[in-house]
Amino acid sequence: MTKNNKQSGAKVTHQAAKTLSDPNASATAKSLAASVVSQAHTGKETGKEMEAKASKVLQSDKFSDATKSLAGSVLSQSNKKR
Repeated sequence: MTKNNKQSGAKVTHQAAKTLSDPNASATAKSLAASVVSQAHTGKETGKEMEAKASKVLQSDKFSDATKSLAGSVLSQSNKKR
């Protein structure tokens, strides 16, 4: 397996941390936020299931811009070979 050199940036990681502590955030937003935080300062890459979830969020009109931002960050750290 190749090492992922991309990491969550400080701005999106801060946004993710706020989402995780927000009692009104959706389960989808919290799931994406957890993925973003777990990829901060690590070489971890997005898993197949999380890629699919993030992709659906970006294609849907029902999610906020903040949730879509988290989804974009998650996808940017995915395995490009998939």
